[in-house]
This record gives sequence, structure tokens and C-alpha cells, in this order.
Amino acid sequence: MAVERGTLPEAKLDLVLDRHRALSQTLSEGGGSSESYVRLSREYAQLGPLVEAINDWRKLTQEIADLEAMSADPATDSEMRRMAEDELKPLRDRLPAAERRLMLLLLPKDEADEKNAIIEVRAGTGGEEAALFAARLFRMYQRYAELRDWKFELISMSETDLGGCREAIGSITGRGVFARLKFESGVHRVQRVPVTETSGRVHTSTATVAVLPEAEEIDVKIEDKDLRIDVYRSSGPGGQSVNTTDSAVRITHLPTGLVVIQQDEKSQHKNRAKALKVLRARLYEAQRLARDNERAAVRKDQVGTGDRSERVRTYNFPQGRVSDHRINLTLHKIDRVLEGDALDEIIEALVSSDQATRLAAAGLPI
Repeated sequence: MAVERGTLPEAKLDLVLDRHRALSQTLSEGGGSSESYVRLSREYAQLGPLVEAINDWRKLTQEIADLEAMSADPATDSEMRRMAEDELKPLRDRLPAAERRLMLLLLPKDEADEKNAIIEVRAGTGGEEAALFAARLFRMYQRYAELRDWKFELISMSETDLGGCREAIGSITGRGVFARLKFESGVHRVQRVPVTETSGRVHTSTATVAVLPEAEEIDVKIEDKDLRIDVYRSSGPGGQSVNTTDSAVRITHLPTGLVVIQQDEKSQHKNRAKALKVLRARLYEAQRLARDNERAAVRKDQVGTGDRSERVRTYNFPQGRVSDHRINLTLHKIDRVLEGDALDEIIEALVSSDQATRLAAAGLPI
């Protein structure tokens, strides 16, 4: 059903348009300091789609109102009335989509949605089988990034002798990365017969996924005095030396106790830069969670400890299905999901569910 003009918050729409115009004026005059200019430019760009949606919706509702008035006016001749009614139908057909777009853009925006992401996958319960599954999940996200023309960069990986990984961290760069991947955080459970199983029994293992918005220097200030940086010789699986120089870097953020270790690069400088990128992302996420206790509680419930009883999604190989337990969605295409090309079906459903929940909470039509 179309939303009549007047049921949407017109005063709020006017405030948005006024703010957009004020930002445009300020930026044209220079915008103050460089940091201030960056912040105002970002706000101006973020308001752009909402301003466009407001103008489109107002133009559409005004055209509909004018044609309805013409059609209802007794002074309008029959030919003009027929033309007005013919023009009304396609305009009314366009209205629901214009309204939904506007209502979604009016919802409080996660400031991190447009950011790049740091994705961390760790083996949970299940020993070597959990490590193999963690490696498979990490490849799934790498493949998904490639399919969306995002840039995927490996930051670090701790591998096992059988090709699994205890921990893998990657950076994903592109448009709207965090907005699409943030729902992947949580415990992912796998049910399958491990390659090491001789009796053919199905085992259950887990891996945890954490998706963090990648922070820029403007988002998180890290003081040199707050860091302890240790360098040492890199080592690989089983303790063998990776290279003969002290290139591995361990950074400890003294105020929080956060520790990041990076040793994949041969260059100490590159390892330090990668470690700082991960540290900045973790600090930024910690600040976001501190500002929103409710969201922190939700994330804690989702990510949990990696125990078998906690999960957001199950990958059942014997039945060929993937089930997301938050929205009761099951797809019988496990191979395509793990190859990345069907992952979008799950992500789209999660995004739609989140939008519906937020629209209802805001008292807007779903």
C-alpha cells in the first residue's frame, strides 16, 4: 500500500535538505581544517542518496496529486480526464519502490557500513577438522570478494600440517564491504565426515568469524607512547624458521592490552604496517561496541566461545545444505555457497530481515 504524503516525517526531510545545502556551502568555502574537511565531505556524500530519494519522492507525490486533482475536477473535459488517468497508473506503480527506498535511507545508518573490512577466521571446537573448515571458510570469503570485484589481501595465516588454519586474517576493500559482510560474524558449524575419520562417522566442528570495519587514522588515533613494539625472528609450522632476519612484529596496545602479531612479510616495515591496520580495526570496533551496549551484547551472543552449541550457521555436508539459524533459511547448495557464488542469497536475506526489523522499530511501514 502506498504511503500518503504527510505520513512520512516531512519536517525531518526538510532538516536533511537544509543540512545538505549547508554542507555544500561550507565545503565550497574550504571547510576549515583538513580533518574537518574530510569529515564534512564524508557526511555530504552520505546524505547525497537520501537527498535524491527525498526529491524523487516529493516530485512523484506532487505529480500524482496534480493528476488526481485534474481527474476529479468537474471542469476537466473527458479527453483530459482520460489522459490524466492514463498517466496516473505508471506513477502510482512507481510510488511503493520510491517510498521504500526513502524509508530505508531514513533509518539510522551504521557509520561503518561503507567501510572496508578486516575478516578474521579462527578454528573453534574440533581439532584438525575445525582448522580445515576454517581454511575452507576463509577461501569462501576470498572467492566472494573476487566475485564482487573487491580487493582481497591476506594479512596473516597460521596453517596446520594438513592444510587447515588455526587463524587467518584478511583485508577486503571495495564499495559497501562491511555493510554486506557484518552479518557473517559468529560461530559457523560444520557437520561432515573428516578426512581423518576411518569409521565414516559424521563429526561436528566449528569456526568463528569476526568481521571488523577497517578504521582510518581519522577514526582512531594511536599514540606512539601507547604502543610496545617487539621484533623477533619469524617461524613457521612446527617452529621452523621462515627467514633469518628479525622481521616479525608484535604490537601491544598498552591502554587496552590488545596484542597483534604479524610475521608473514619478510619486511619488518610491512609487518608493522599490517599489524597496525589490524590493531586500528580492533580498537575502532571496541569503541563502537562501547558506545552501544546493546549491540555489544548481541555480538557477544553471536561470536561466543566457539563451542558446538553456539552457532549462527550450519554447513551440513551429508545433506548438502546450509542453514542460517537467525532467519530460519536453508539452501540445499552447500558447494555453491562455499564457492562464494550462492553466499549472496544468504546475505541478501539477512540484510532484508535486518531492514524489516529496523523499519518496524522505527514505526515505519515494512
